[in-house]
Amino acid sequence: MLSKIQKKGNYTFVKNVIILASGTAGAQFIGMLASPLITRFYGPEAYGLMGSFLALANIIIPVSALTYPIAIVLPREKKEAEELIHLSIFVSIILSMFTFLIIFLFNNQIINLLNLNEIGNLIFLIPLIILFAGFMQVSRQWLIRTKQFKINAKADFLQSVIVNGGKVGFGFLMPVSTVLILLSTSINAIRAYIMWFSAEIPKLNLRYYLQYGKNNMKKLAKKYYDFPMYRAPESLITGISHSLPILMLSAFFGPASAGFYSIGRTVLSLPSQLIGESVGDVFFPKVTELYNNNNKITPIIRKSTFALMGIGIIPYGIIFLFGPFLFSLVFGSEWSMAGEYARWIALWSFTNFFNKPSVKTLAVINAQKYHLLYTIFGIIVRLLALIVGFTFFKSDIYAVMLFGIAGAVLNLGLISMTYYLSIKKQEKM
Repeated sequence: MLSKIQKKGNYTFVKNVIILASGTAGAQFIGMLASPLITRFYGPEAYGLMGSFLALANIIIPVSALTYPIAIVLPREKKEAEELIHLSIFVSIILSMFTFLIIFLFNNQIINLLNLNEIGNLIFLIPLIILFAGFMQVSRQWLIRTKQFKINAKADFLQSVIVNGGKVGFGFLMPVSTVLILLSTSINAIRAYIMWFSAEIPKLNLRYYLQYGKNNMKKLAKKYYDFPMYRAPESLITGISHSLPILMLSAFFGPASAGFYSIGRTVLSLPSQLIGESVGDVFFPKVTELYNNNNKITPIIRKSTFALMGIGIIPYGIIFLFGPFLFSLVFGSEWSMAGEYARWIALWSFTNFFNKPSVKTLAVINAQKYHLLYTIFGIIVRLLALIVGFTFFKSDIYAVMLFGIAGAVLNLGLISMTYYLSIKKQEKM
């Protein structure tokens, strides 16, 4: 009987992964079809300006609600999860307003420091991006909690059609970086809209919560304090770590170098978005359920990690071996350098692809403090790798190479740490 239940659970897990992956696959297929046209219309410099803008925004997006939305999956009671939605949106609004104030006061310094003079005041879009991201994260986590994976898949696909279609359409008429930035800014807004109005997500009543629900929000904020205390700083540091190469390449070598890195990173994130994120999103409620019921979680961590490793070795291996040739062939001869970058980004991206189960598990076993400390250590190592490449070798290639190798080693260390902590937690149960 137990064997039948386990088989059914495994079937449901795989089925949900396939549902999520199908939407992402459709979205990525549209993106892949559009990319050769987009890169030829806009060129490395325009792509680099968009990449630098998004790198700046992507530092803040993961903490747009101080990671409270991730907690929506965890409560046993539905009411508590609904109250977490209100808390998350409230936090997003506050952070959006705070970010607007910072940009208003220091916009010129930010633009000059990052060599973004050509896009100027478009950085005032970042507070809106934060607000959209907050709604998107809340919607996504509620759909994960309620296992409405088809709607997540639908949102991924439709936003890709709209955004990539817009980039190609405007590429015929007005191939400038501003168009790329405006369309990229709308991604989270489109996804949040589709999710919110396609699913049974509890209605927001912020006025009620501000008047009568303050005590509930304070209690929830306190109960799930480890998310803003540990997970949010970790997510912020991870965002900085991902964005550092683009921002530093732009500052040291100009927008074109940032464009080469951006397209390389985009291509190499495809397997992660297609399969890694889908496995992670389905894995999260599954491992939470096992842990809450005092069942062993190390077998599912091990199986999921090795499965992703086996899937990822072929696409990432191909990029490592043939990157320059493939990028020239697909995106045009002026993108050959992006293939050189991609070779070394592939090492980091590969390990990042199969560490998804470990990252999700850390929230479940209340090990976010360890995750934060490890992430702080990681960003120091990655920053040193970039500095050595830029200052000692005076080479963008060496900087990207050292950054990629450092990222790969750090991801392997994170997986080992998670597995060890999971065993220790289970021994105490």
